[in-house]
Amino acid sequence: MPAPLHRIMPEDLLPAAVYAVQRRSRRATLLPMKRLRRVDLGPACAIGFESYDTVLLQVQETLLAEAGEGDGVATALAAYNPLIPQGAELIATAMFGIDDDVRRAAILARLAGARDCFFLQVGGDRVRARPRDEIDGPPREREEAAVHFLRFRLSDAQKAVFRDPATVIAVGCDHEAYAHVAMLSPAARAELAHDLAWDAA
Repeated sequence: MPAPLHRIMPEDLLPAAVYAVQRRSRRATLLPMKRLRRVDLGPACAIGFESYDTVLLQVQETLLAEAGEGDGVATALAAYNPLIPQGAELIATAMFGIDDDVRRAAILARLAGARDCFFLQVGGDRVRARPRDEIDGPPREREEAAVHFLRFRLSDAQKAVFRDPATVIAVGCDHEAYAHVAMLSPAARAELAHDLAWDAA
């Protein structure tokens, strides 16, 4: 069964010790894809569109960091599997990266409600990110306002428009304190189109 058609299962994972040996080569292999799936939105926000492969790598990284098997695997899969697109959607992690603690606190305080302000522009349609509560994303130790899980659900017609290379596709945020739009490159669009290339059963 092709990878995008199923959730990550325990048998898809390498033991932490084996992954540790292969870690560098696996990360290097996935880097070109991750670059295509990353969009810088304004000066402080990076949006990473998720896929089976990016989520699989993150699960392996989590288990390696926690040196966990058994219950750790079940917990990681329950947390991360909802981030894998299921055919009629794009799923992304938006992260506000601000190094200075004082500046970060000040900026995040102004970004209350930002999670409801992200959108995907597909030709003439603006597809709003659905609420974070619909994605049981992995636990984070950083400020809640700094990380947002975004689900963009597209209709069949919007999926067709997305695949049309003549159509402008962009991702944006229209929060009053952080209004920015970033165009997707043709290569990025081609990569993300794989997430919309099938219909979940």
